[in-house]
Amino acid sequence: MSVTFNDIKKAQETIKGHVVRTPLLHSHALSEITGAEIHVKLENMQATSSFKDRGALVKLTSLSEEEKQRGIIAMSAGNHAQSVSFHARNMGIDTTIVMPLATPYNKIERTKRLGARVILSGESVAESQEKVEQLVESEGLTQVHPYDDDKVIAGQGTVAAEILEDIPDLDILVAPIGGGGLMSGCAIAAKHVRPEIKIIGSEALLYPSMYHALRGEKSHCGGATLAEGIAVKDVSKRTVSYCKPLVDEIKLVDEQQIERAVHLFLTGQKTLAEGASATALAAVMSDREQFAGKKVALVLTGGNIDPRILASISYRELEREQRLIKMRIAVDDRPGMLGIISTLVGKMGANILEVSHHRMFLDISAKGAQLEIMLETRDGVHATEIVKKIEEHGFSTTVLGSFGHGKGGFNQ
Repeated sequence: MSVTFNDIKKAQETIKGHVVRTPLLHSHALSEITGAEIHVKLENMQATSSFKDRGALVKLTSLSEEEKQRGIIAMSAGNHAQSVSFHARNMGIDTTIVMPLATPYNKIERTKRLGARVILSGESVAESQEKVEQLVESEGLTQVHPYDDDKVIAGQGTVAAEILEDIPDLDILVAPIGGGGLMSGCAIAAKHVRPEIKIIGSEALLYPSMYHALRGEKSHCGGATLAEGIAVKDVSKRTVSYCKPLVDEIKLVDEQQIERAVHLFLTGQKTLAEGASATALAAVMSDREQFAGKKVALVLTGGNIDPRILASISYRELEREQRLIKMRIAVDDRPGMLGIISTLVGKMGANILEVSHHRMFLDISAKGAQLEIMLETRDGVHATEIVKKIEEHGFSTTVLGSFGHGKGGFNQ
């Protein structure tokens, strides 16, 4: 291996005073939920809210004066772009970032505000790389790759070096895997300090590129994922060579598991985790027995999550917990019916959030109507009690959509 633990220690000195030495906090809430002793490395506290600050700075400081004068280029759909742009601006280096055409507008604008020239090209990061290679050739720019670079890998390895300084007897380190730069560096550092430690990667089920690469298998990747930060279709030979002898296991997590992990970080740890970051917690939640009673460190790699997506996740979790339910109630079309329903719901201790009337559909009698109401309840058991009470008063009810499928609720 060309990256050694000594390289990672040198990287620690390079970033000292320029990158945050983030806290490793014990989470009582997540420990209680998982049955493990959970510690969270809060990389969302970096200047750009991502661990990418580490590798970007180490790479940039390694450039010659001539390379700095010519300028740099990187392809990224988010965190790497911001980290490279942030540190390059501080060092007075002209920066070009190539982003896929579908990159969210807010990420484009944040990168521009950090002083970078942004070029949109390609439908994916892989296609953006083709434009990068063209500009390297035509403009003489130096590429700063997000993971296929030994300097970047050494910088990312400082995450694990810090973790093992704080907890020398750590049993398990869990970190997300995209291209494998973070995992490569962390595995090198952690296995050097504590050879018996277990290194576990978390990868999105829709993008299992490293999972299959370590097995010598062809990977089929694609689809919309909440973990877009690690939605990498092709890992590099470099990162595979580092991960294969050092990573003990890779766990694949689905979209619902990722959603729930984002929500748990928010409500349990009181911190923001983007989808890629949350895969580490999702991996632990997917196999609690394996982690029970162990000292476990999770790398929360970043907190750059879109507020609209975060709101949607929170709402969906309320549905899963049956703290929000939506039902359709058949009633006579006469005055006072909504008042009767409202009184029943109020006496049961629930809150009506939305109401709509339907009278003009053919499946409703000419003298009838349908009420669709959304209720805020305590849990699934409470929801069951409310439905039962309404039906006891002679009303026919139908629970709509995904509501009613949670533990302990009316479909059990």
